[in-house]
Amino acid sequence: MENVRIDKWLWMVRLFKTRSMATDACNAGKVKLNGTNVKPSKNIKTDEVFEVHIGQLVKTVKALDAPKSRVGAPLVPQYCEDLTPQEEYDRVKMLNMRFEKRDRGEGRPTKRDRRQIDFIKNLYGEDE
Repeated sequence: MENVRIDKWLWMVRLFKTRSMATDACNAGKVKLNGTNVKPSKNIKTDEVFEVHIGQLVKTVKALDAPKSRVGAPLVPQYCEDLTPQEEYDRVKMLNMRFEKRDRGEGRPTKRDRRQIDFIKNLYGEDE
């Protein structure tokens, strides 16, 4: 594996949309190697396992190889392995379900919709 900076690698394997976002994440302490923060200039090695905080998700990835440039989504598994447990994805999904969410373009809830929402909130709020 050739010498590739961690911020560039995170961008190339599509964990971050831009390289500057990957650099900012490294500087903010959201990328860790063996529990310690990683600087954006650190060169990665084969089989290193990184912990990357992306929003509420704590993603664990293993570096398999370094691509020459940013790769398409179907080719990402050749360069990194996702070791994140399914429980972590479920936890983030549950966090998103806790908040009231309406699809875009649906508009404000009607009086009937509001009553149904309040009923469901009260029903599940008493069990918690």
